[in-house]
Amino acid sequence: MKDTIQIFGAGVTAPPIVHARFNIGDVLKHRMFGFRGVVFDIDPVFANSEEWYEAIPETARPDKDQPFYHLLAENGESSYVAYVSQQNLVNDDSDEPVDHPAITGMFGPYADGKYRLRPLHRH
Repeated sequence: MKDTIQIFGAGVTAPPIVHARFNIGDVLKHRMFGFRGVVFDIDPVFANSEEWYEAIPETARPDKDQPFYHLLAENGESSYVAYVSQQNLVNDDSDEPVDHPAITGMFGPYADGKYRLRPLHRH
């Protein structure tokens, strides 16, 4: 459910309150395209360019007022960085690590279906 908050009658409306379903280090799968990836950053709402958003076919465009995840992704042919809306992600139950060259720099070993951030990268 989306809520808006009026801030003390100042005429300012806060963005909707959203809750991330997934965490940094989770291994996820794209609901429609099947590629897998590990979460390395989360935007509480859409934070990419309008050009990027408009490039998505209108019938498949996700709502901007939801978390978007930055993934170190793989698709069997290559590795890349993906930016995906929460509605298009599900937990990956393959119990296989993700094959991406940037993982070892950010995360420790794969265990129990997820990666743990290296201490250097924790806030």
